[in-house]
Amino acid sequence: MTDLSDLAALDATDQAALVRSGAISATELVQAAIDRAEAVNGELNAIIHPRYEKALEEAAAEPAGDAPFAGVPFVLKDLDGIEAGEPFHGGTRFLMEHEYVPTRSSELTERFRRAGLVVIGRTNTPELGLVTTTEPATYGPTRNPWDTERSTGGSSGGSAAAAAAGIVPMAHAGDGGGSIRIPASECGLVGLKPSRGRITIGPEIGEAWGGLVARLAVTHTVRDTAALLDAVAGPGVGDPYWAPPPARPYAQEVGADPGPLKVGVAIQPPDGTFRTDPQVAAATEATVALLESLGHHVEESHPRALSEAAHVDHFLIAYSSWVARELDHLADEVGAPVTADGFEPGTWAIAEIGRTVTASQYLAAIDGLHAFTRHAVSWWEVEGFDLLLTPTIPELPPTLGQFLPTPDNPLAGVFRATPMVAFTAPFNITGQPAISLPLHQSVEGLPIGMQLVGAPAREDQLIAVAAQLETALPWRSRRPAVWSGA
Repeated sequence: MTDLSDLAALDATDQAALVRSGAISATELVQAAIDRAEAVNGELNAIIHPRYEKALEEAAAEPAGDAPFAGVPFVLKDLDGIEAGEPFHGGTRFLMEHEYVPTRSSELTERFRRAGLVVIGRTNTPELGLVTTTEPATYGPTRNPWDTERSTGGSSGGSAAAAAAGIVPMAHAGDGGGSIRIPASECGLVGLKPSRGRITIGPEIGEAWGGLVARLAVTHTVRDTAALLDAVAGPGVGDPYWAPPPARPYAQEVGADPGPLKVGVAIQPPDGTFRTDPQVAAATEATVALLESLGHHVEESHPRALSEAAHVDHFLIAYSSWVARELDHLADEVGAPVTADGFEPGTWAIAEIGRTVTASQYLAAIDGLHAFTRHAVSWWEVEGFDLLLTPTIPELPPTLGQFLPTPDNPLAGVFRATPMVAFTAPFNITGQPAISLPLHQSVEGLPIGMQLVGAPAREDQLIAVAAQLETALPWRSRRPAVWSGA
C-alpha cells in the first residue's frame, strides 16, 4: 500500500495517475479524502451532506478504465450540482424542511461521474447563491482555511473551502455573477468561468439567470482546469446555447506559447463607485509587470461599457425576476407553496420585488443587457485586445458577518455584495470566459486573485496564458492555516 500522507499535496491529474499506474487503489484514494474531511470539516463547515460510505462503495465497484480522473475524490455544490437520490437544499430552509431529494441528475453531474470522479459529499452554499459569501442561515457559515474568521466567498464557498484545505483536489462550482471566481480568489484557487454554452446546464433547464450562469469547478492547477473542461464540455440535447468547439483539447494549451498578446488592464472599478484596496491594486500592478516580462503588451484600457451604470439597473430588474421564478420553481418541485418563513429575509424581499416586474419590463431589461454585451465585446472584437486583466475582487477576503440582513434592511447582504462583483458580473452578462488565478498574497498571508477575461469562446487563450503565469509565479506549494494534508 502506497504511503497516503502526501496525497493532499497532489492535484487531480497526479492523483488519477497514481490510480492508473496501480500505485494506489481508488478506494485508498477516496478513503484518504474522507479521513481528511473528517479531520478539518468540523472547523470549516464545507461539506454539509457527506456520502462517505456510498463513495467508498463506488470507488471499490468502478474500474479505472480510460476515464481521465478515475478514482479521484470530488464534491458537488449543493446548488448547481443536482444528483438523483441525494439531498438538494440550495441553502434554503424550505427545501431542508421538506427533505427534498431530486429524482434525476443534471447532465453535468453525470459527466463528472463519467470522468471518473467519486463524489464524497455536497458542499455549503448561500441561499440560492444570491450573495458573495457562504453564510446561509440554514447551515451556518463556511470558514476560510486561510483565516477562519473570514469568508470563503460565494456562492461556491463550500466547494472552495474543501479544495483549499486539501480535502479534495478540485470541487464543483457554478458562477452567475462571480460565484466560481470570487471563492477561487478568496481561497487561493484557480477558478474558470467557461463561455456561455460551453457546458450544458440541462436537462432540468435550458438556461439559468437568462444565460448568465456557467458551471465548472475550482482547482489547484491550470492543468486540472483544462483537463476537466475537456472532460465535461459540450452542449446537451436541445440546449439553447452552443459555444464553438476548440481547435484542439484544452489540455494541449497548457505549456503552449500563446504568442505576444495585447492586454488591457483595469485596476480601479471603471464606474468609480469605490476604490480597490491598496494591496489588491499593488498585486494587479505586479501582474502587469509579470505579463510584460512574458512578452505581452499591456496598457491601461478597458471596455467603455463597464463605466456605464445602465446595465446595473437592467441586471437588478432581471435578477429579482429570476429569484421570483426560482421560488415558484421550488414550489413546483416540492409540491407545496413557498412562504416567507422558508427563506431568508433578503431572498424573500428580492422575490417580492421580482413579482412586481411586468413581462414588458423584464424583456426591456434583457434588451438592455444584450446592448451592454455588444458594447463591451467590441473592445475585443473591434479594438483588437486579446485579454483584460483586473483584480478578481477589489478587496481582501472580508470577515464573516458583513453580509447578514438586518431587521430594518433585509437587502443588506445584496448591497454589501455589490462591490464584490464589480469586476466579475459584467462577464456573466457578456457570456465571455474569465479565470481567477491565485497569483498573490497580502501581507497577512491572504490570497489575492487576479482575473483574466478572454474574447468570446477563447478559453484556449486564457488557459495558455494562465499556465504561463503559473509557471512564472507558482502557487501550488502555499498552504492555508487549516490544511488537511501532511
